[in-house]
Amino acid sequence: MSEKKNIARAAGVLGAATILSRIMGMVRDMVVSRLFGAGLYTDAFFAAFQIPNMLRRFFAEGALTSAFVPTFSETLSRDGEQAARELANICFTLLTVIMAGITVVGIVFSPQIVGLMFPGFREIPEKFELTILLNRLMFPYIFFISLVALCMGILNTVRHFFTPAISTVFLNITMILCAWLLHDRFAVPITALAVGVLVGGLLQLLLQLPTLYRLGFPLRPSFSFSHPAVRRISLLMGPSIFGVGVYYLNITVGNILASLLPQGSVSYLYYAQRLFEFPQGIFTVSVAQAVLPSMSRQAADGDLAALKDTLSFGLRLTLYITIPAMVGLMVCATPIFSLLFMGGEFGFDKAQRCGEALIFYSLGLSIVAMVRVVVPAFYALKDTRTPVFTAFIAFVLNAILSLILMRPLLHGGLALASTLSALGNVVLLAFFLRKKIGAFGGRAIAVVALKSGVASLPVALLSWWAMSLIDWSQTGGRLSKACLMGGTVISAAVLYVACTWLLRCSEVDDALAMVRKKLRRRS
Repeated sequence: MSEKKNIARAAGVLGAATILSRIMGMVRDMVVSRLFGAGLYTDAFFAAFQIPNMLRRFFAEGALTSAFVPTFSETLSRDGEQAARELANICFTLLTVIMAGITVVGIVFSPQIVGLMFPGFREIPEKFELTILLNRLMFPYIFFISLVALCMGILNTVRHFFTPAISTVFLNITMILCAWLLHDRFAVPITALAVGVLVGGLLQLLLQLPTLYRLGFPLRPSFSFSHPAVRRISLLMGPSIFGVGVYYLNITVGNILASLLPQGSVSYLYYAQRLFEFPQGIFTVSVAQAVLPSMSRQAADGDLAALKDTLSFGLRLTLYITIPAMVGLMVCATPIFSLLFMGGEFGFDKAQRCGEALIFYSLGLSIVAMVRVVVPAFYALKDTRTPVFTAFIAFVLNAILSLILMRPLLHGGLALASTLSALGNVVLLAFFLRKKIGAFGGRAIAVVALKSGVASLPVALLSWWAMSLIDWSQTGGRLSKACLMGGTVISAAVLYVACTWLLRCSEVDDALAMVRKKLRRRS
């Protein structure tokens, strides 16, 4: 099977598994919005959850994955399975020790951490104390999820993608069940959500271990921390924390500044981020996870031409999917919140505020997606300096723009600043990567972007017309709203595929060829 087909197949498996996870995540957010709305208690929970979640994105999913996967892949390819198994055991043991220490420190110093990250909460003592309590309850989540990330890196390298992708379903299920069944058993009902986070993190870890054992990687304690590969991973991880996580660092800066805005702003940004990340999680993350092992093997083999081809293919696939998704989210922003969240403690005014943030975030959907695909290419090439430099520039840009835009646009300005800083980041990344490896199919990537943009115009018109058929400010008629939204999504997808086919976009031809091949096999 060719590398492109391997990537497409892996992305398909990841996408299919992630769809279920994202749907459950959306159900979770619907339950949270109905039970707790968007105000003091949700601000406290989302702020408290942001802290271990930020560490997860920086450290576990970002730096650890980007540093471990290339090194583990190289060891497996060059030295064989036994050496790779030994490296996995050492890394798992070392990570357990490190994360246990970080967890204890985080719990002990929660008041200082919360005060530093959300200074505006100090003005409301009840919110500040609740945030500290919830953060202490949820901080062990970073311990579990970091070990999960290491397990996912091993499984993805040996081309097993389903278990890592499906494991997040358990986090969403436990949060839903705890919120629904336990919220009236606590003095502060939203505490039940924190319990769900902790239980969900443990279940995610337990799910990985049997699969690793079955595939020949049973994890056992090993204290050979002086192993040369561990040293290489450590050297790669430091810069990677900032390079991969700049987008999430920008979101964190946005949340810090949002704590200074009117109450509910932290919640508005959170709900908008969740919907923004829905298409990212279904496809973009899947492509990024699928291309990293391939690029790592190609870099280890010195096959630069294959690496550039893999990168170009991943970027074209990403743009083909995210451009129409960007258009759809922008047009349907407020109706989506009206359909999914409005009711109970969540009114139409909150749906509009969340919709404003989603529009500004959605402008950067394709941009953020490209960053997620391009940055791993640098780490596959063992280059950690360039992503750190571009990330620092983007971080400074985001901070400046946030301070400027939050005054006239409030929380919407923070979302727009995040998008603009991501644009600056991807431009710098592409410039330096081209200098490093030469052209990597920029013209073909631009053609796909142009064709996808043109094909998305009819999608925008269709979506705008369909959304105007219903008054989304009314709480009733949920079934008719759901039918209209579902029908619009399906019709828009069909229209987009048809338009890109007429424009002779090669990505739709590849997708149709894969479908025909599978149908022939089944028949």
